[in-house]
Amino acid sequence: MTEGEAVVTTTGRRDTTVISLRGEVDEEAAPLLARALAQASEGGPPRTVVDLSGASFVDSSVLHALLTAQRAHAASGSVLVLAGPLHTAVRRLLDVTGAAPAFRLADSLAAAMTC
Repeated sequence: MTEGEAVVTTTGRRDTTVISLRGEVDEEAAPLLARALAQASEGGPPRTVVDLSGASFVDSSVLHALLTAQRAHAASGSVLVLAGPLHTAVRRLLDVTGAAPAFRLADSLAAAMTC
């Protein structure tokens, strides 16, 4: 794996699905993220946490997947939380697009498990 190569992993913790992003996550990896998020919202645990702390970059295709997942989670009565700390490029995308208020944000994975 190269330094910027995107990695999307899913693990289960208690009553939570944790989807972790690492590296530079763009349109090539976004379908993996979208599938993981869809599976989590379709009968998974009541909480999904997307750990963005390892993502050095995400593009608009990732934002689209996250927004779609937010709507699906809300419709199913489950919770979607984005966990940081967020790298500058990730925070900038959420801020510039005005998407940050659409999400429940937590400063850490531990905080995301309870907020």
